[in-house]
Amino acid sequence: MSAEIVQLVEQAGPAVTAAVGAYGVAVLTRAQDAAAEATVGLGQRILQLVWRRRDEAGRTELERVVGEAADEQDDAYSAAVLGRLLRRALQDDPGLREELSAMVPAPAAGTVTITASGERSIAAQHIGTAITGDGHTPPRP
Repeated sequence: MSAEIVQLVEQAGPAVTAAVGAYGVAVLTRAQDAAAEATVGLGQRILQLVWRRRDEAGRTELERVVGEAADEQDDAYSAAVLGRLLRRALQDDPGLREELSAMVPAPAAGTVTITASGERSIAAQHIGTAITGDGHTPPRP
């Protein structure tokens, strides 16, 4: 798999997951709401782009995968499933890669994206020791 595809999936993944979480399968056919949050709107546009470029069998698979991801309570699982679907679509369709590249914001040089999700999640670029949960005593130097 090309580095370009991996980078595109990393850039598009959070938006796609947010859109599926917000709209479920309706994300594939729903008209964009002007008041929709930017990430959800981007994810919706990405999924609709993939939807429009698929044949009937591809659309059926897309509906199934998006439906499963929408019903799933585990965000990490949903992100993985949607990322896999997006990677396959990008591998199969070079034109889709070009269109998606134009849609997702280019990462700024030196920018690191860190995502934390779920209760008591933490996110950090540089960290020594991170302890989460109850009943832990920090180590002494």
